[in-house]
Amino acid sequence: MEPYISLITLGVSDLVRSTAFYKQGLGLPAKEEFEGVTFLNLRGTWLALYAREALAADAHISAAGSGFSGFTLAHNVKSKEAVDAVLEQARAAGATMLKPAQDTDWGGYSGYFADPDGYLWEVAWNPHFDLTNR
Repeated sequence: MEPYISLITLGVSDLVRSTAFYKQGLGLPAKEEFEGVTFLNLRGTWLALYAREALAADAHISAAGSGFSGFTLAHNVKSKEAVDAVLEQARAAGATMLKPAQDTDWGGYSGYFADPDGYLWEVAWNPHFDLTNR
């Protein structure tokens, strides 16, 4: 297996709402939009939005259930100020703020929001990450 993730797919409850949240609200560029799926072009990977029920059916599992899914998505930025700006942009787009940005015990600065379907995003500045090649 090659050491990269090419696509992250989020099973969403309302494709139109989620597409608007990520495209207009957060400003992510949409590469392709097909009936039932939106592909957002990120640096180094793609983010796909797909109807939750259809995604579950595609994987041959049940879409029933809710709660913490056991993972978060992270968006690392180059400064503390950028963390605050992205969290505010997400809030203005309709995200639910879960944890305000704050200094961390590992020397960084981060906060969390949930998108309209409850997917958790951490926005972080990590002084130990070099983001120049991202």
